[in-house]
Amino acid sequence: MFKTSILISLQFLIVVAFSTAQEAGDVKKYRAMFYNTENLFDSFDDSLTQDEEFTPMGARHWTWEKMNQKINGVYKTIIAVGEWNPPVFVGLCEVENGFVLNRLTHETPLVKYEYRIVHRESPDPRGIDVALLYRSDLFDLQESKFFRVFFPDQPTRKTREILYAKGVIDGIDTLHVFINHWPSKLGGELESTSGRFAAANTLKQKVDSIKIFYPDARILIMGDFNDEPESAPMVDGLKVCSNVSDTCKSGLVSISSILKACGQGSYKYQGVWGMIDQIIISTSLLDSKRAIHTSPQNASVFKADFLLEPDDAFIGERPFRTFAGYKYHGGFSDHLPVYIDFIGK
Repeated sequence: MFKTSILISLQFLIVVAFSTAQEAGDVKKYRAMFYNTENLFDSFDDSLTQDEEFTPMGARHWTWEKMNQKINGVYKTIIAVGEWNPPVFVGLCEVENGFVLNRLTHETPLVKYEYRIVHRESPDPRGIDVALLYRSDLFDLQESKFFRVFFPDQPTRKTREILYAKGVIDGIDTLHVFINHWPSKLGGELESTSGRFAAANTLKQKVDSIKIFYPDARILIMGDFNDEPESAPMVDGLKVCSNVSDTCKSGLVSISSILKACGQGSYKYQGVWGMIDQIIISTSLLDSKRAIHTSPQNASVFKADFLLEPDDAFIGERPFRTFAGYKYHGGFSDHLPVYIDFIGK
């Protein structure tokens, strides 16, 4: 009798498991994340860039061992954000070159997920770039480009380029992806705003050019914008909308604006959490009838315990960073990752 009961229970569990698998199989989830890695440099001196501080004899005493620890930390973060199923898209900024990206994708356990790299050396004086990793088993890359930011008042100024990639997710639908790292507030917010307006104008021109031919294009924009969702470069420059219920003439909705309104933040400055690492999507991706779609509820800042430490200067917690000034701190990054899930039918 006891054996019979066990057999019946096992049969019931098998039936339930099979049913659940079928239900889950009807809907697929595709995660996209963005992460500012806080200076993912190799330990060699590149004569073409200002990277001397990230060498063994440089100001930060950056060694091969510290580089490998940093790469392993980025790997661990990507795996954790994916909940052991790594994201389809990983947007990165503050990476020095293809060498560190290749070590990340080929010299860590990420190698088994068949990540491919979209990257090129940017004109940034420090040599830091943006990059996109994508899972080649789930995304068919069709096109990639890099757009330089032009500064009307400083024609010789150089900064990170804007990365563009277009492809098909899992054979379902086409997605246009932009990865950004806009100019910082170095020198003061007012003095530096024009630089972020220049980046906003460059990105808007590229988005508008896509919409001329594909008015209903599915567009994903991620990056470190060095500004908040409500800032002038975002609202007046890129023309993003802050609410999904509003009529949005630009067709671009700031998911990060909604996250910030819910109290989330990706970067802590002087004790205050901000949302400079942002996710923006086209309104076409909010249509649940589409083959690929999403909603603000599918996005979040990834605030895992291992990425945080006590904030002794203020209250609560702060990102566990790699450097505190020029002093090696041994953490992951001064930014937290952000992510969004797309649902596929």
